[in-house]
Amino acid sequence: MAARRRRRHLKKQTRRQVQGWGAVAALAAVVWVAANWSTVWPVLVTVLAAAALGGAGWVLLRAHRQAVGQDRAWRAQEEARARELSMAQVDALTWQEFETYIAELCRRDGCRDVVVSGKSGDLGADVVGYLADGRKLVIQCKKYAAHRSVSSQDMQKFVGTARLEHGADVALFVTTCRAFTRDALGLALRQDIVALHRDLLGSWVKGAHLESLIPLNGSGGGTRRRPSA
Repeated sequence: MAARRRRRHLKKQTRRQVQGWGAVAALAAVVWVAANWSTVWPVLVTVLAAAALGGAGWVLLRAHRQAVGQDRAWRAQEEARARELSMAQVDALTWQEFETYIAELCRRDGCRDVVVSGKSGDLGADVVGYLADGRKLVIQCKKYAAHRSVSSQDMQKFVGTARLEHGADVALFVTTCRAFTRDALGLALRQDIVALHRDLLGSWVKGAHLESLIPLNGSGGGTRRRPSA
């Protein structure tokens, strides 16, 4: 017990000494500043101004980052909304008008000799044309409701004709529905068919170039050729 009391006493004594020396040091600093005020105040003002500017800069930087993040989120939402509004117009087309519209998108992106079959018995070649580098493009168009999916059977039919019957370098299956079934997409990937679902079609409608979409879902890019003279 006595040892504990001694330790407590020493701690209190040490604390008082530290506080006393701290007060002395603070007083000495005040006296020195007062004696040298003409020299100290410009430095003090400069330090305070730098601290204020640094704090203001940090606040502005943080506000800027938040504003940029909010702007990006807003733009993404607006792009999605605009794409869906455009797709609403596409949804209003008949299947014949849809095929004609897809042909127009191809021409917009530099395809040449674009032809719309527009008839039954076309063996899956609803739109045929050539990319700018000469690759033959064959497109199957399916205007389905947004909630539907492209089935494996639909994909099998196109796989069986796109290259064997039509000699496609790039075989494109484009649809207005949101998804391909797992089997349909797996078949497209194995057989080098480009599967363009509703979201990618929406991007195409909004101005994305066809050749930028080809690698995104399916690998049916074919072998690149030099542009014909």
